[in-house]
Amino acid sequence: MVSGLTFSKTISRAGYQIFETNDYPSLIRGGHNVVSVSICDQEIKAAYKPVDLLVALNKETVELHRNELSCHSVIIYDGKDYQLTKGDFIPDIKLCSVPLLSLAKGQGGNILTRNTVALGASMAVLGIDFKLLTSVIDDQFIKKGEAVVKQNISAAKVGFDYVRKNYPKLAFGLINKPAVSPQAVLTGCEAISLGAIAAGMKFFSAYPMTPINGIITYLASVSKKMGFIYKQPEDEIAAINMAIGASFTGVRSMVATSGGGFSLMVEGLGLAGMTETPLVIVMGMRPGPSTGLATWTGQGDLKFILNASQGEFPRLVLAPGDLQEAYNLTIEAFNLADRFQTPVFVLVDKFLCESRRTINEKELTDFPIKIDRGKLINKNSSISFEKNRYRRYELTDDGISPRAIPGLNLPFIANSYEHDEYGFSTEEEQMIKKMVEKRRKKQYGADQLVPQPVVYGNPTAEVTLVGWGSTKGVVQEAIRQLGNKVNYLHLNYLNPFPSAAVGKILSQAKRVIDIEGNSTAQLALLIREKTGFEIKDKILKYNGRPFYPEDIIAEVNSLITI
Repeated sequence: MVSGLTFSKTISRAGYQIFETNDYPSLIRGGHNVVSVSICDQEIKAAYKPVDLLVALNKETVELHRNELSCHSVIIYDGKDYQLTKGDFIPDIKLCSVPLLSLAKGQGGNILTRNTVALGASMAVLGIDFKLLTSVIDDQFIKKGEAVVKQNISAAKVGFDYVRKNYPKLAFGLINKPAVSPQAVLTGCEAISLGAIAAGMKFFSAYPMTPINGIITYLASVSKKMGFIYKQPEDEIAAINMAIGASFTGVRSMVATSGGGFSLMVEGLGLAGMTETPLVIVMGMRPGPSTGLATWTGQGDLKFILNASQGEFPRLVLAPGDLQEAYNLTIEAFNLADRFQTPVFVLVDKFLCESRRTINEKELTDFPIKIDRGKLINKNSSISFEKNRYRRYELTDDGISPRAIPGLNLPFIANSYEHDEYGFSTEEEQMIKKMVEKRRKKQYGADQLVPQPVVYGNPTAEVTLVGWGSTKGVVQEAIRQLGNKVNYLHLNYLNPFPSAAVGKILSQAKRVIDIEGNSTAQLALLIREKTGFEIKDKILKYNGRPFYPEDIIAEVNSLITI
């Protein structure tokens, strides 16, 4: 993965756009790992299947990926380790035998250093200026010391020179071109992390679990510099309870987990709902049930998140589809949590969490950040209360009560029982009814704020594709090739749900196809529940692998010919 990041950053500095994905097994003993990078001279929003350059560090890699090779592919491999012949492949495959391990050892390195040798060889095949790779290696390894930097640059250089000397005509001929503006290379986890920092998060707790570990590693690395607390507790139950406690004191708080971890957090979710404590929860989906496919992707937890915990209380669910939405909607999640004093989910999946892509820095830095703390009482608030008569759960027209924090001499009780306006436990029927209705009012208020969903492509297209979350970029790439006959309705507010707008769009569509990473079409079920519109045609994928544009194109063409 370090080599993949180094590769992607180098290509980015050459002025190109990238989309990087990774696959790895959930085995402690390891297994076959692969990083795939798609390169384009314009914005690219998804990964593509064909492999033009395959760096195979063992023969198993060749066997596992040979069916993905294009007609003009190049394979970089270590001919001293295993042999390949052109007769084993379709015509025009070019073999580039490089003694990766021996070149690495010649620079004082080991088996890990051959990755750096392979990076140098790759840049020679692609035609990328070696100085760009040098600059990335320097940034990547500078914390490990100058000696490590020099060794890796030397290792990359011998790989680069070996290909240039022994395969002088073997080059794709990419030209270095200056980027229009500075580009960042980010994962979804990093975009969420940046959004949380920008929103003023001051407490983050999480127990490690794929696919949200990237949030942990990034936020842990900058917590002291940025002035917030990161706490890794003993389990997910402690994580959510710590985050609720931190939010109770008035600081913006976030917790992150995956499906199995969230299963442990559900009782805490109910506690936040009953005590009306703001909380942002990042939920990274992966296939289940149970441990399921721990390192693969899926969209199977939507109904779980919408209905988790006993009883009825509002929770808001936002599902970003790309880096910009991951950043923006995380900021919005904190504002909504404070405004409505309720849990807010940022629902993502492994594909979005761990994939990398280039993004124009202005797409993040130009986003107007507005901090809305809602009805939070502080020392400077104009709201005043009679001493010892503060009603934390005051019955208001919008269901949202003025919220005090410790230290303001406004004591109240907050526990998991149903309560009256002061927080005292109650089983009195009229008060119970009023409190249930009070919390429901907040959901009604949130419903009025949901933005209109976006339809990408030709508004009068013959086919309307519908999707949510990380399918966004894949479908957008597919539409480029499908043309004006297809458009795409993208949904990232799933609760509150834009029922009226979605119902109107779909009722006017000529043909509708649902696209989801689960086996039961959970979004289609939600659309039917909210609008009454039934989507009959569906493209579903539930084998742990992400969608590719080629998948969408083939399935759409197949359906519209029926």
